[in-house]
Amino acid sequence: MEKAKFINSRTIKLLIYPAVIIAYAVFMIRSGISDIRGFFTLGEVEGDAWLGIEGDDSVILMLKGILAFIITAAFIAFLVAVIRDIKTNIAELRLGTAPDSLGTAASRFMDKKFYVVALFLPVAGVLIFNILPIIFMTLIAFTNYGGDIVPPKLIDWIGFDNFKKILVLSELKATFVKILGWNILWAVLSTAINYFGGLFLALLLNKKCVKGKTFWRAFPIIAYAVPGFITFLGFKFMFSYGGPINYYITRAGANAVGFLDIDAAWTARLIGLGVNAWISIPTSMLLATGMLSNINPELYEAASLDGAGKWKQFVKLTLPFVIFSTTPTLITSFVGNFNNFGVFYFLRGGMYIDGYFLASDTDLLINWLYNLSIENNYYAIGAAISLIIFLITSVFSLMTYVKSDAFRKEDTYR
Repeated sequence: MEKAKFINSRTIKLLIYPAVIIAYAVFMIRSGISDIRGFFTLGEVEGDAWLGIEGDDSVILMLKGILAFIITAAFIAFLVAVIRDIKTNIAELRLGTAPDSLGTAASRFMDKKFYVVALFLPVAGVLIFNILPIIFMTLIAFTNYGGDIVPPKLIDWIGFDNFKKILVLSELKATFVKILGWNILWAVLSTAINYFGGLFLALLLNKKCVKGKTFWRAFPIIAYAVPGFITFLGFKFMFSYGGPINYYITRAGANAVGFLDIDAAWTARLIGLGVNAWISIPTSMLLATGMLSNINPELYEAASLDGAGKWKQFVKLTLPFVIFSTTPTLITSFVGNFNNFGVFYFLRGGMYIDGYFLASDTDLLINWLYNLSIENNYYAIGAAISLIIFLITSVFSLMTYVKSDAFRKEDTYR
């Protein structure tokens, strides 16, 4: 009796499981096996428009191979779930427990694991629109895709040769070392200027003697509200030869200054730091304002009684509390500045300088990546650089957070 009830309650599952297995088998027979094979070979027949040979598209074969691997991984996860379900059913049958009907099981699943149902579509979207492109970009770094080798020509796997070119090939190596050094300096300076600039404004506007605080806070927020690229283009015009700054310089009798010219170097870099600060400081100010409102004023009263001056109170009370509370944001700011594409692209984009391979002395790694891949079709080299950027930012972010008080002393300021 129990066996009959068991079988009747699992009828739909007994139909679904074989259907999925058969569907996967059909997929593998029809295209899955060839897709996986194509992923490793990246094509065997090169296309020729003159001879009417369609040939293989290596990029499409790679994408289809990735999808085949993802489908295979999903099928393996499905099999694991089936095995677990079968073990549970066998255990219930041996204990003589009445099995749940499909409707009861579904209701129980919805109740206990509603998050799985709610997040299924978002997770599927992330897999398709985020994870798949990341996997594709990562794999491109290990091919010779780019330059003259683009479809219909066949692409080949070349291992770590692209990374060797960046680190060994004289022209690429020299450019990479220069840009990496400037990129790190830029990220550190930008993060420090933006963070402490916002903290300074927040402390200033937090003073009781300041009147019309709402009015003064409005100006930085307006600067932040203007779209970034409009601000960049506005500053580019201001510092151009025909801009208002050079207009007043020439009116004063001096020669026009090429603030963003090809030989501007540090002048252009300092302008970039200033423009980035103009856009980013308002965010830091608003964040610091919220942090300062949470500090217990009694701490400052006690510090004053102990003879601590304003600077001592700032160093020992305000700064540790604010940094503790904003460490994750500070790390995010550093990574954002490290990969800040817009500043120098709009101020000085498209400029190539001697001593740099398809780059200028103000370009960051992300700008150089764009120049190589989008502007000059060096896709594989660009993908390799993007992986290097990921490694640098991820390692820095993880190490900084793990060593920070926000991680090690979580209960200190509670």
